Parts: sequence; structure tokens; C-alpha cells
Amino acid sequence: MKLLRIGEPGHEKPAILDGDGKARDLSSIVADIADGVLRPDSLADIAKLELDALPEIAGGRIGPCVGRVGKFICIGLNYSDHAAETGADVPAEPVIFMKATSAICGPNDEVRIPRDSKKTDWEVELGVVIGEGGAYIDEADALNHVAGYCVVNDVSEREFQIERGGTWDKGKGCDTFGPIGPWLVTADEVADPQQLKMWLEVDGKRFQDGSTETMVFGVAHLVSYVSRFMSLQPGDIISTGTPPGVGMGQKPPVYLKGGEVIELGIEGLGTQRQTVGRA
Repeated sequence: MKLLRIGEPGHEKPAILDGDGKARDLSSIVADIADGVLRPDSLADIAKLELDALPEIAGGRIGPCVGRVGKFICIGLNYSDHAAETGADVPAEPVIFMKATSAICGPNDEVRIPRDSKKTDWEVELGVVIGEGGAYIDEADALNHVAGYCVVNDVSEREFQIERGGTWDKGKGCDTFGPIGPWLVTADEVADPQQLKMWLEVDGKRFQDGSTETMVFGVAHLVSYVSRFMSLQPGDIISTGTPPGVGMGQKPPVYLKGGEVIELGIEGLGTQRQTVGRA
């Protein structure tokens, strides 16, 4: 299934795409694509619906594909070639940081460069949405805890992240720095999360062209690993790192100035398109 949310910020309706690509209104069935709706039994009930009987939603803004996200967990330096382009060593264990949930926005919403920014950058990433929560999850069982997958643009301000002291969070959690969607594609439609092509372009120039097969730590390992340090709940998102081609890695570096158009996508999970503005 491809689940999505349509409407203005704070007023999105839950929806599902039918076989013809039409959005069907789920608001008479579930309150939102969030929380317990993402558990396996609830998703199984949605999968049984006769979609033709549901009202069509024609047009409208596509919002974040998951509502009321509790934790937005990110994995740093999870592609060896991306680590190399940034001058960092490949980590021995996954690097975990948090992205503010207030950064979350729709897949086609404007990305706003924050005030005093000099080095705003892009990162296409595979997002993993938790369906069945838990702690100390066995790696062999980890994929059974995944509701589905989505496209994430982990927008990053490199000066805030690296040069302003403290942790990475300063450069990761600015408003609009977390476009997610367009869809939450349920796990049953993704045969292998480690075999997905991914790409990102700025003003039509392709900067990132990679695949999840080159992750240092795969999805199952990450779900299990993160659950050792914090319990996972339905609707939590793990953003799993980016392949090479970020602006910071260009020679010389290339950063967003405002006015650009960013387009990105992951095989089977849809595409995003953002214009770049300023806060």
C-alpha cells in the first residue's frame, strides 16, 4: 500500500493510493496515518478495504506521510563513500543523532535556508517507519517491526552542524529541514530495502546517484541497534544515511543560496520537489 496525507499543514487527511494512482480518503476509517494505525493488525485491516468505495481526493497539498512523529532518528556516515567525501572515518558502530520533529514538512513544501546560514546542504535518504514498537529488538526480527519506507531529504546546515560546537543537532533540526514522503510505502511492497536506487538533483544537475546496497549498516541492523538505546514506538522514523554527492563533498563545495529547485527520489518510494527559500 501507498499511504499519504493530503491537506494544509495541521489539517491533513489520511489517504491511500488506489490501483490507478488516485488518492482515496481514509478519514472515515482512521484518524491519521500515525501511532497505532501503523501497527501490523491495523495495516492489515486497511489492506482489506474496497478502495473504489472510498471518496476520491482530487488535488491538494501532499503533507508529511506520517503524522505525530514521536522520534526522528538519524544515522550519520552510513555510506563509506559519503564518509570519505566528508573526510570522516567509517564508524565502527552506527552514529545516532536526532532531528527535531518540528523540522518535518511535506515532500514538496518550500525548504527555507535559516538566518545566518552559509552552508545549507542536501541529503537523499531512506526513511524507515516503525510499525510495531519495542526495545532490545533482535536483528533477525527487526524487519517485522517496520511499517514501511519513505523518501527523506535530510537537509543540513554544515556550519551549524560542524563549526558551532556541540553535537550535530544544531545543523539538522531547523524548520523545513525534514521533508518526508510523498508516500509511506508499506513493507510488503519493498522486496529488499537494501536494493533501492536513490538520486538527488539541484536545478537539474544530478549530484547524488546511489543505492541502499552500499549502506555500511543495513536496515535490520539499524532497527535492532537503535532499540538498544531507546525504545521504538509506532510512527518513529529512522533516516538511514546518505550516499555520496552532497554539496559539502564537491570540489569546491556547493551550498544552497536560495531560488534553487531540489528534486530527489528512491526507487518505488516516489519523488520530492522543493523550491529553496529563506527564513
